[in-house]
Amino acid sequence: MVRGYRTFKHFQQSGEGIATNILAERLRRLEEGGIIIVEREETDGRRLNYRLTEKGIDLAAVLLDLLIWGARHEKADASSSAILRMEKNREEILAEVRRRWRERDPTPILPKFDSERARELARVGK
Repeated sequence: MVRGYRTFKHFQQSGEGIATNILAERLRRLEEGGIIIVEREETDGRRLNYRLTEKGIDLAAVLLDLLIWGARHEKADASSSAILRMEKNREEILAEVRRRWRERDPTPILPKFDSERARELARVGK
């Protein structure tokens, strides 16, 4: 969701290669756990949008810390440098995440996942 994904289709086409049945199960569990809610899109009632609940947005600090840890300890693509820059502005980033959630601003915090870059890094063992 920090990459701006809101619909099942967006998550499915994110480039991370999650099987549809696994994705559906994970979204269902997150909903059952009160982390996300499912809302019908106002302009097209057939489309469902996933949105973090207050309980879910409270996980932002924990997830940011995990992203920072991963960027420090794992070789990855250029988004790692963006995450490390976030570490220096942690409180401002968390405030911006909460603002975007409150105002329903869909602007991604992180760039879209680059599956080609991820495959290339995996191939060369970085």
